[in-house]
Amino acid sequence: MSSAATAYPEASYPEALALPAENPFATRWETPFRLPPFATIRPEHIRPAFEAALAKHKAEIAAIVADKAAPDFANTIEALERAGRALSRVGGVFYNLTGADTNEALQAIEREMSPITSRHWSAIMMDEGLFARVDAVNAKRDALGLNPEQARLLERSYKGFIRSGAKLGAEDKKRLAAINERLAGLGTQFSQNVLKDESSYALFIEDEAGLAGLPEFVKAAMARAAADRGKPGQHAVTLSRSIIEPFLTFSTRRDLREEAFIAWSRRGENGGESDNRAIVAEMVKLRAEKAKLLGYQTFAHFKLDDAMAKTPEHVRGLLELVWKPAKARAAREAADLAALAQSEGENGPIRPWDWRHYAEKVRQKTYALDEAVLKQYLQLDRVRQAAFDVAGKLFGLSFAERPELQGYHPDVRIFEVTETASGRHIGLFVGDYFARASKRSGAWMSAFRGQRKLDGETRPIIVNVCNFAKPAEGKPALLSLDDARTLFHEFGHALHGLLSDVTYGSLAGTAVARDFVELPSQLYEHWFLTREVMREYCHHAESGEPIPEALIEKIEKAQTFNQGFATVEYTSSALVDLAFHSLEAPAEVDPLAFEAAELARIGMPAEITMRHRTPHFTHVFSGDGYSAGYYSYLWSEVMDADAFNAFTETGDVFSPAVAEKLKRYIYSAGDIRDAAEAYTLFRGRLPTPDALLEKRGLAA
Repeated sequence: MSSAATAYPEASYPEALALPAENPFATRWETPFRLPPFATIRPEHIRPAFEAALAKHKAEIAAIVADKAAPDFANTIEALERAGRALSRVGGVFYNLTGADTNEALQAIEREMSPITSRHWSAIMMDEGLFARVDAVNAKRDALGLNPEQARLLERSYKGFIRSGAKLGAEDKKRLAAINERLAGLGTQFSQNVLKDESSYALFIEDEAGLAGLPEFVKAAMARAAADRGKPGQHAVTLSRSIIEPFLTFSTRRDLREEAFIAWSRRGENGGESDNRAIVAEMVKLRAEKAKLLGYQTFAHFKLDDAMAKTPEHVRGLLELVWKPAKARAAREAADLAALAQSEGENGPIRPWDWRHYAEKVRQKTYALDEAVLKQYLQLDRVRQAAFDVAGKLFGLSFAERPELQGYHPDVRIFEVTETASGRHIGLFVGDYFARASKRSGAWMSAFRGQRKLDGETRPIIVNVCNFAKPAEGKPALLSLDDARTLFHEFGHALHGLLSDVTYGSLAGTAVARDFVELPSQLYEHWFLTREVMREYCHHAESGEPIPEALIEKIEKAQTFNQGFATVEYTSSALVDLAFHSLEAPAEVDPLAFEAAELARIGMPAEITMRHRTPHFTHVFSGDGYSAGYYSYLWSEVMDADAFNAFTETGDVFSPAVAEKLKRYIYSAGDIRDAAEAYTLFRGRLPTPDALLEKRGLAA
C-alpha cells in the first residue's frame, strides 16, 4: 500500500483507525502480544490518531443513541463498554509517554489535546439522548436478571453520568463543560511546569570540598547526572529523589544542603512561565464551583461521596487521629537531632535541610544501621526478582524477561507474566526504573492496555515507572531501603492490574475507589521486609554474601524510627489538600498564604516541611486524581496493616489459604463490588486504626 493510501480495517479490529497506512494506529498491531510498536510511533502520528479516535468514538456513541430498539443492558451499557477502544489505545500510548519519556513535541500535543478530550467527554456524559437510555436501563435494573458484575457496571455507569452533570439544565451543563475543559488544560500545564523546574535545575559541584561526607554511591550517581548534563568530571545534585534525598542525608556541607533543599522545596514557585501559584488558585476556585453545580457543599464532599471515606469529616477524623501523636513523636525526634547537632558544634535550630542529615546519624548511633552499608545489599535486579518471586509464592505467577521486545526507551525491560501451573499468558510487565530528564518525578503504575473479557479475553500490558539513580556502566544499581519498598509498592499496583479477572474493562484492575486503590500496593510492601525475603534476595553487591542476621535485626528494630517526621510530613500534605478543597466559595486564593495559614492552624513543626508543597503537589493539581484524596494512602494503610496481620496470624507470611482469598477478593476483583464489602469478604470484618498506629510506633 502506498504512503498516501488509507486503511479502513475497522470491521476486523475496532482499535484500528482510518488513517494513512504509515500511521501505526491505522492497523491492527501484529507485534508479539499486540505490544505498541514503539519504534515506529512518532510524535507526528499522535495528533491525527487522536482526532480520528475521537471522531470514531463520537460516531459509536451516536449509533447507541440512534438505536431504535428499546434500551437494554446489551444495547446501551455493554455498547458503551465497547465504544472508545481506539481512543483507549491511542491514549494508553500517549499518556504513558508524556509521563515517562516526554519531549517538547509530545508536551505541545498534550497541551492541545487536554481541553479537546475534556470537551469530548463532557459532550458524551451530558448527552441527553444517551443518558435517557442509561436512565431507562437503570430504572428497570431489578427486572433485568443481571449477574453481580453486570449490576455493578450498571450502577457505576449510571452514577458516573450523574456525577458528570447529566441531570443539569442546559446552561449549567455548558458551564460545567467549560470548567472541566479549563481544569484539564490547567492540570496539564501544572504537571509540565513541575517537570520543567525539576529537569532544568542542577547544583554542580566542581571540587572535593563540596562532596564532603558523601558515600561513593551518592558521588557516583551525581557524577552520572553531571555527565548526562554535559559536564563530565563534575558532580550534580538534581531534584530527583534518588539524588536529592541521599545528598541531604549524607552531605556535611550545610550551605549546599540548604541551597539544594530550597530549590527542591520551591519547585513550581520560582516566578516566570513555570510558576504554578496562579494555576492552583484558579483550580481551587473552579473545583469549588463545579461541586456547587453538582449539588455538593464543597469539592471535598463531591470527591469523597464516591470513595470509601464518604465524607470530609471521616477523613479529617482519621488524619487528626494520627496528627497529635505524630507531632508529639516528631518533637521528641527533633530534640534528639538538636542534641546531636549541638554535640558537633552546631548550636542553631534544626532546619528542614538538616533533618535527614542528623536523622541518619541518630539512626546509626541508636541502631548501628548505616544506609551506605545497607545499600550494598539492595541491588535493583535482586529486589525486582524478589518482587516477582513473592508473586509466584502468593499468586502462582512466573516472570520471564523478553529481551526481543522493544520498549519506548533503552532503559525499559519487558517481562512476560504467566500462570506457573498452566503456562497461561497473564500479561506483560514493563519495568522503567531509572531517573532521566524526560521523565516526571515520583513512581507510578500505569497500563498500556487493560484487562477485559467482553468480546474475548484481552490481557493487560502494565508498566511500573520509578526514578532510581542510574549506576555507572558495569556497576549494579543499588537501592535505599525506601527505594526497595517503593519498588514493591508499585509492583503491588502492577499485580492489581495483571491479576485482574473481570468481564468489563471499566471495572478492571485499579479502577476502584481512590482510597482503596493503595491497599494492594501498600500491602505488598510488607513482604520485602520479611526475614524470608531479605535472607534470600539481599546479597552484597561485591562479595555476594547474604545479608547478616544482625543487620536484619537492626532493620526490624529501626522500623518505627523517624516515624514522627514521616507521618507529619505526609499528614500535613493531606490536611492542606483537604483544606483547599473544603472551601465553599473561594474568592481569590493566595496558595502559599493559604498553605501557611493551614500549617499554622495545625501547629506544623518548623523543622519539617510538607512532603509535597502546594506549587508542586502533582498528586492533587496535575489532574483530579488525588485532589481531596491525598489522605488515601493513610486510609489504605489502616487496611494494609490489618491485612498483613491476616498472614502473620497463621504463622506463614505466604499462607496459601489467605493468599487465595486476597487474590479472589482484592487483587483480581477490580471494582466488581463495593470496597468495604470486598475487604470484609477477605478479612471477615472491617479494620480499625489500631494496627496502623502500632505499625508507625504511634500507639499510646
